[in-house]
Parts: sequence; C-alpha cells; structure tokens
Amino acid sequence: MTDASLAVRLVTDAGALAARMRAEGLETEFKTSISDVVTAADRAAEELVGAALAAERPDDGVLGEEGAAAEGTTGRRWVIDPVDGTYNFLSGLAYWCSALALDDADGVVVGAVHQPVTGETWVGGRDLPTTLDGTPVAPLVDRPLAEVSLATYVHPTTLDDPDVAEPWHAIVAGAATLRVLGSGSCDLAGVAGGRVGVWAQHSTAEWDWLPGKALVDAAGGRTEVVEHRGHRWHVAGNRQAVGELLALLLAS
Repeated sequence: MTDASLAVRLVTDAGALAARMRAEGLETEFKTSISDVVTAADRAAEELVGAALAAERPDDGVLGEEGAAAEGTTGRRWVIDPVDGTYNFLSGLAYWCSALALDDADGVVVGAVHQPVTGETWVGGRDLPTTLDGTPVAPLVDRPLAEVSLATYVHPTTLDDPDVAEPWHAIVAGAATLRVLGSGSCDLAGVAGGRVGVWAQHSTAEWDWLPGKALVDAAGGRTEVVEHRGHRWHVAGNRQAVGELLALLLAS
C-alpha cells in the first residue's frame, strides 16, 4: 500500500470512529481554555491511527496531538490530528475533520484530510497532485488578496497582545471577506480546492499545518512560515494573495 493510500484509509477510519462516538455521546475535557477541548473520540481515533501505523509502518516516527509519540528509525514521521475542530465537533457542527501528514528531512511527503459529515477526502503531496475524492482539483491561479476570502483564527485572549492584534488586523483589512470557521485542516483543504482564497494563522501546531500544507503545495499554491514580532505566522493560498498578505503582515 502506498503512503497516500494508507493516509486516506487512516483518516477515513479515524473520522468514522469519531463520528460514531459523537453519535453515542461524549464527555468533554478542557485543556488550556474553554474552547480548547478534547474528548474520548479524539483519543480513540488517534489510538486507531497509531496502531495501524505500528502495523503498516513500524519503523516510522509518529507525533499525535493527543500524545502519540514514537521516534522511528527511517527519518520519516506521521503527524496525526484525529479530530481537528473539536469545539465544532462537540457543538454538533459539520466543520471538522481527521487529518494526517507524513514528512521527512525534505519536507512534507503527503497530507490527507477527511471530513466525515460531507464525506469528502482530500489527498496530495510530493509528486502527487491534490485530489478530492479521487478527482484532481484545478491548479490554483493568481488572484489578488482584495478579491478573495481569508480564513483565519485568533484566540480572543491573544488580541490583548499588540504583536498579534496589529498584524492580524492588517491582513484582515486587506482581504475581500473574512472566515473564522474553526478547523485549520478543513480551511486548508478548502484553499487547495479553490473554495477559500488564502489562510493565515499564528503559532500553528504541526498537526494543524502539515496536512493542509501538503494539499495546498500539491495544488500549485504557496505556503510560507514567517517570524514577525515574536510570533510565527503560517500562510497558504494562491501565490499572488499570499505575497500580498505577507507584505501587509511584515509591514505592520
């Protein structure tokens, strides 16, 4: 089984498990804030993926949002987000997914995102143009930031920090419209599919960035990570919009 096929199988299985557990009822635990939550479904889905990787790719490393960790000996690493958008997931909203990426010393090899409520599955990576349910997406084309939507997220408490708030306001002001939807991997899949123009967020965890980064890169887009005013910003989209957004960000 290829890495891409395995990634698709794992995110599909993880998403199906989480959806079934949500239907049966879940208890919530809070991590760092009222909106930073985890459920038994997150943990069970990550355990499912980890067990499958131990069987299928036993020598690769593993990193999971809910604590899965293995060093590996191959220089390759699977990064797992069993439920991205857990607050949405618990709220009964459709906008959540299971996401997975494989990286190595040269960068991201493959990324996969599965949205159980819509049934959509995205996969793409190095030498693998992004597909949606097996159909290639149209390559991303240049469009100005002022003509496209910007998907983003900023925790309300971080807006007290001017080194976050001022750059964030600068990039938001440059876009046609703003979307704060609550799942970075869903957002980035939407960018890869041309549904969202550009995406930007600061201090993004690897499991929230790498699966979608792979999809955007493999759709002909541009992805960048830049340090500015003490924070690391992650940006993805069509090349023109990303360039214009970075100019606004770095000038703020």
